[in-house]
Amino acid sequence: MASPLTHLGALGVGRFMREYWQRRPLLVRNAVVPPAVGRRQLFALAGREEIESRLVVRHGQDWTLRHGPIPRRALPPLRQKRWTLLVQGLDGLDAAAQEFLRRFRFVPDARLDDLMASYATDGGGVGPHVDNYDVFLVQAAGFRRWRIGKVRDATLQPGRPLRLLAHFQPQQEWLLGPGDLLYLPPGIAHDGIAAGECITLSVGYRTPSFQELLDPWFADFASRGTLPGRYADPGLRPTRNPGALPPAMVARVHKALSSQRPHLADTERFLLEHLSEPKSHIVFARPARVPALGAFIRAARRRGLVLDPRSRMLTGRGGIGINGEFVAAAAQGVPAILKQLADARCLAARQLDAVPAACLALLHDWLQAGWLVLGPQR
Repeated sequence: MASPLTHLGALGVGRFMREYWQRRPLLVRNAVVPPAVGRRQLFALAGREEIESRLVVRHGQDWTLRHGPIPRRALPPLRQKRWTLLVQGLDGLDAAAQEFLRRFRFVPDARLDDLMASYATDGGGVGPHVDNYDVFLVQAAGFRRWRIGKVRDATLQPGRPLRLLAHFQPQQEWLLGPGDLLYLPPGIAHDGIAAGECITLSVGYRTPSFQELLDPWFADFASRGTLPGRYADPGLRPTRNPGALPPAMVARVHKALSSQRPHLADTERFLLEHLSEPKSHIVFARPARVPALGAFIRAARRRGLVLDPRSRMLTGRGGIGINGEFVAAAAQGVPAILKQLADARCLAARQLDAVPAACLALLHDWLQAGWLVLGPQR
């Protein structure tokens, strides 16, 4: 099993996080061995309904964008220049890609979006743009030229299917080959153009606006929260201005709303649920055969357990978030075995020997939901 990187080139990841993360770009030559991802594999994945994919083609100054599924016959010929195929969520689809993603787990999983693969013919790219993402761009095959710069003018090109900058002014430029890595913090304009046929991997980390976080928070509060009491105004005096909103009414409602300030535990629960929520196109299938609890325990203690690569699992002080669901911790906190599962994404057979019955029953439930599987036969 791959371990998280300790260095990016000669730079320790601790120093990288202090000096570069969310601050400035970094280019590292021969940073990491990329997984073997081929164009045939990406073409096949793009044709599947449940996988998020896009096809971007440039014709002179014009651009076209098509969302998947994209059958092989709909792709341009390989000899045609300046087209790109993007496949999202590769980490949930390919074992080698998942192992590769482990190399970047020095960043918390709560920040991770996914691993995207970009196949391009010569001259292919998605144009100059800016993302609200942290991203590690790793060259997997072939070569790609990257140009980056500060955003001095955020005006977009009109009438495009993509959010392309109208006045991109690159300040730095590099040609990346296999194993090279370019880190970009949010807000850096960039444009990657294939120098011949190539494949680039993007490890993306979401930086949601507080508005994006608050929208589901308020929806969650509306469905779960209750405000006690009812508005009342005993002693209300006759008014000479019936069209005016009474200040006393404003004050009473404000007091009621202020009393609902969330506790830290409420915020943690919301984030555990929200940040572990899979993307909308991901569907977990119940196994065809589910062993009874006793048989499951015996099998798990022989074979171990492995999280489905698409599962998202986070632990907090007060509970666990897994695939959008919250499991409250007992008084003594989250069991160590479940923290180990979230960190390692698997449990060895020997780790399950002394696990409490309640934990084993919970793991059995997750097996039934398709969120984890038994390890390989020994």
